[in-house]
Amino acid sequence: MDCSGEFIAFAVETGVLRFGEFKTKAGRLSPYFFNAGLFSDGASLNRLTDFYARALLAANLPCDMLFGPAYKGIPLVAGTAIALAQKGRNLPYCFNRKEAKDHGEGGTLIGAPLAGRVLIVDDVISAGTSVRESVELIHAAGATPCGVLIALDRMERGQGELSAVQEVQQAFGIPVVAVASLEDLLAYLGGRPELAQNLQAVFRYREQYGIKK
Repeated sequence: MDCSGEFIAFAVETGVLRFGEFKTKAGRLSPYFFNAGLFSDGASLNRLTDFYARALLAANLPCDMLFGPAYKGIPLVAGTAIALAQKGRNLPYCFNRKEAKDHGEGGTLIGAPLAGRVLIVDDVISAGTSVRESVELIHAAGATPCGVLIALDRMERGQGELSAVQEVQQAFGIPVVAVASLEDLLAYLGGRPELAQNLQAVFRYREQYGIKK
């Protein structure tokens, strides 16, 4: 089992990826729900960010440092930096706070100074708002956004024919690396007869809302 299939299995085992009927922000009834916020203990965060590190190394995407947008991106960027260092790739990292601090070190950025090619680390891309804000912060510091690393690409249309991931790639001209995608989820379900009902539901959802290959 490759990294993506292993990740899907891990997300299901931990209850982070669930099946049923869930209403999305777009008002769609989705047969599955992924909530990275449920990776909420040391062991699960350790495994999660190890998957992030493996996906980044497999993508062979050149970058000089990592950036985690507040708030979900903060533990993700720190954990991914640790996981990469354990694999022999030691990168500086930085994250932001939502409100500027007017005492101590001040400002909105914490960690290494934003410089060079900066990879944004987040959980998922929904509307692309977090990526847009991150790109603005990186540019304001004189650095260059070089890509986005996320856990799951749902591969479904946004307002138009493109997915949220495709919209980010088109708007900012940067690649998006996902640990796993909807295709990986379908492959996982297809190998488990006991989950056949969920496979059909997810397949129908993709037929209705999925992006064109």
